[in-house]
Amino acid sequence: MLTSKQRELLHYINERVGSTGVSPSFDEMREALSLKSKSGVHRLISALEERGFIRRLPNRARALEVLRTPDAPTPTGSAEPVRAREPKSLPVAANDVIEIPLHGRIAAGTPIEALQGTEMFSVPAALLGPGEHYALEVSGDSMVEEGILDGDYALVRKADQAREGEIVVALIDGEEATLKTYRREGKMIRLDPANGAYAPQRYEEGRVEIQGRLAGLIRRY
Repeated sequence: MLTSKQRELLHYINERVGSTGVSPSFDEMREALSLKSKSGVHRLISALEERGFIRRLPNRARALEVLRTPDAPTPTGSAEPVRAREPKSLPVAANDVIEIPLHGRIAAGTPIEALQGTEMFSVPAALLGPGEHYALEVSGDSMVEEGILDGDYALVRKADQAREGEIVVALIDGEEATLKTYRREGKMIRLDPANGAYAPQRYEEGRVEIQGRLAGLIRRY
């Protein structure tokens, strides 16, 4: 049995998720329920979560999923379960954040040891599309003409194939990774830099494994 405030909050969250695809902020929930502080919202959220009406989505801010709502009367007077609304397919809110693995540094020059490190990296979800992603810190200057600078963080979508002209993370001989533009020359793979001071790298096809495609870039000042 839910209290009136718990029921009110549950329906408010369900309506917002159904109409916008994003759960409301704690400030919005506090105002909607005329509560004096966000601590009251936290208590209501915890109670609804304990009773199995909602769940918090991991690694994302402002992310609540309505699992079910209380029974409500139908026009005939009988009662039947009211299902949670399916959220619309809308862009993710700009202030929603996802944590993805940070796999150390990757060379934008000479290849270096690949994919080391186990830290997590917080990224605005709006920068990422579908699929599984990870981040790499860029080391070197061979991609400067593509706007990729030493110390930038490359956001990479996992993939094992690439199209001509895409910027990829290429694993060479199973040991070293580099960030370059992918090209094919017959049976050879050519990895092009974006800096006139560096020459393209050519490898036999079997020596190169695609680890992902560049999905975005973050620069910290």
